Amino acid sequence: MTWFEPEGASWTYVDRKLIPARLITFAVPALLMLAATVVPAVIFGGAVWIAPAVVAVGVAWTTWVIVRQVGAHAWAERDDDLLVKRGRMFRRVTVVPYGRMQFVEVEAGPVARALGLARVQLHTASPGTDASISGVPTQEAARLRDRLTARGEATLAGL
Repeated sequence: MTWFEPEGASWTYVDRKLIPARLITFAVPALLMLAATVVPAVIFGGAVWIAPAVVAVGVAWTTWVIVRQVGAHAWAERDDDLLVKRGRMFRRVTVVPYGRMQFVEVEAGPVARALGLARVQLHTASPGTDASISGVPTQEAARLRDRLTARGEATLAGL
């Protein structure tokens, strides 16, 4: 066991379709920035080509980071709490006790809906312990919402 891998955690990783969803969302501003740097480079030439090269490197780096981030995003349901982990370089594990949950939201934007994905957002009394899980298949997101809500209500009823 390491600090980032709590005992008894059986991780469920987010759907890999989250990668194209995030890349599509990133592509629009990236293409606009690339076009904004290529046009002056074509007109003026010379050292102005450094700007599109820098943008291209930034796009490649961001694409690599998105792929790595999605691969590190997972959740685990335990008896008393929900664990959400994310990050490769800056790792974070959030533990949300079922009894602290106030409500659970499921949301999806147009790109996520087209790919059959949703985001599960957990709200607690403390904003610092709110957690979200992106890239959950829509049917699993609905089941997860219902399970978390039922566990939260059962935990509150036992107090």
